[in-house]
Amino acid sequence: MPFAATILTLYPEMFPGPLGQSLAGRALGEGLWSCDTVQIRDFATDRHRSVDDTPAGGGAGMVLRADVVAAALDSVAGGRPVLAMTPRGRPLTQARVRALAAGPGVTLLCGRFEGFDERLFEARAIEPVSIGDYVLSGGETAAIVLLDACIRLLPGVMGAASSGDDESFESGLLEYPHYTRPVEWEGRTIPEVLRSGDHAKIAAWRKQRAEDDTRLRRPDLWERYRNARD
Repeated sequence: MPFAATILTLYPEMFPGPLGQSLAGRALGEGLWSCDTVQIRDFATDRHRSVDDTPAGGGAGMVLRADVVAAALDSVAGGRPVLAMTPRGRPLTQARVRALAAGPGVTLLCGRFEGFDERLFEARAIEPVSIGDYVLSGGETAAIVLLDACIRLLPGVMGAASSGDDESFESGLLEYPHYTRPVEWEGRTIPEVLRSGDHAKIAAWRKQRAEDDTRLRRPDLWERYRNARD
């Protein structure tokens, strides 16, 4: 069975969007994954097709109604993890992406306005997920990020099964830097070790650079990496 993605959104026209291009688009055309959308507004019950309301206790903005979103979610076939794209969720990690990519697919809830009525998470099995410590206009862009991360790991999408093994976060480190021709550009040359043909020395250099760059650029990752080794 192909990896199936169902997205619940107020803007279904945003999908597949960029996922219809490049590797993901080719994989979509080959049937390696599928993309369906559900318009949340179709489950509104009043004549204005309202999906949101003012926040209890006062405050700015509007909140997505639990009854409307739950009705939309209940219309979707089960058997897949349900993730809500929200800055209040747990950070998305490469390990979680790998686990999702190995499964049957995902159902994604795209937040808008001030977010979801909290009772939705109490009443349904939903995993809140964040793609970073910043706020977007809506969860659609975050859903595209999550799906892209999953799709590229599906068998047959990247070609060689080992294509992603050395990438950032796979080993707990940032990826080592890359170079290509020309050997010299604007007075800067490719490091000599990469031109040596000595695979052991190249591997050692790459590991050292990955560790150095992670320590300098992402001390949080470096600390976790060190703790995992100890």
